Amino acid sequence: MTAVPTNLAPLGSASLPSRRTARYHPLRRLRIERWTYTHVAAAAGLGALGVLATGDAWRDMFSLAYNEAEYSHIFLVPIVALWMVFARRLRIRHCKPIGTPIGVAVALCGWSVHALGYYRGYQTLWHAGAVMVLVGCLLSVLGKHALFRFFPAVAVLLFLVPVPPHYRIKIAQPLQTWTAEVSQAVLEVAGVPVLREGCKLVVNHEEVMIVEACNGLRMVFALILVSYAFSFGLPLRNAVRFIVLLASPASAILCNVVRIVPNALIYGYGSRSAGQTFHDYSGWLMLPVSFLILLGVIRLLRWATVPVMKYTLAA
Repeated sequence: MTAVPTNLAPLGSASLPSRRTARYHPLRRLRIERWTYTHVAAAAGLGALGVLATGDAWRDMFSLAYNEAEYSHIFLVPIVALWMVFARRLRIRHCKPIGTPIGVAVALCGWSVHALGYYRGYQTLWHAGAVMVLVGCLLSVLGKHALFRFFPAVAVLLFLVPVPPHYRIKIAQPLQTWTAEVSQAVLEVAGVPVLREGCKLVVNHEEVMIVEACNGLRMVFALILVSYAFSFGLPLRNAVRFIVLLASPASAILCNVVRIVPNALIYGYGSRSAGQTFHDYSGWLMLPVSFLILLGVIRLLRWATVPVMKYTLAA
């Protein structure tokens, strides 16, 4: 009987060392690893350095948001961005730190825009460049998946850039006129005598300026942010998201009407101090009102048998 050599490996085992080498090779492991707490900490540290490098612009944006009510919506932007990330948290398991050169390119482009705005006196470019530097620093560690898988959270950071006063007034004026017209119609339907002169309502000989009641775009951008968070925080179809975003200016006008009609009645038949108190405390209450309006839009679409959700939910 011929003896079988015991030192022969099973068929196909000759490739095992190469497979193990390929599997545990440091470079290959670096390519396939997912985000870790180290990546998050490194991204946060590099982002902090980016903010520090453009600190003057960030301090200016904070000062505008803190001192001017028209820019107070800026404080909502980080909350909405975190909500966008939380709503997509299951995508983190599929994210890898690859494509980091995209972040370097964004950071360099942002620095160029930031410098151009500083030396040419363009405040919007100065602010926008600072935001781009922050985004680029984060992408330089987290990679391209942070951009493509969490794009809504990145895109909402554009709201950090204050709108120049010239363009803000151009947007505010037609909104104020439409708000005054709708408020006049609601008061007339309710049987309240009212006169309108441009953006001014006269109720019981008391004048109420629409610019005083809603103060330009003080709440409009905040309501648009609520619409954005609503549309991208739920698994809605893209067409429905587009409808919700298009309806956000109308929702802002309707919320302002809900606020202005009782405000005008308080000014006309109460006291100016009571009207001012109502005006001061009713502003942020419009955010939940706008949320209810958006829920009404979704229910209306469902009533019209329009597919709303990307996925069919159990009844």
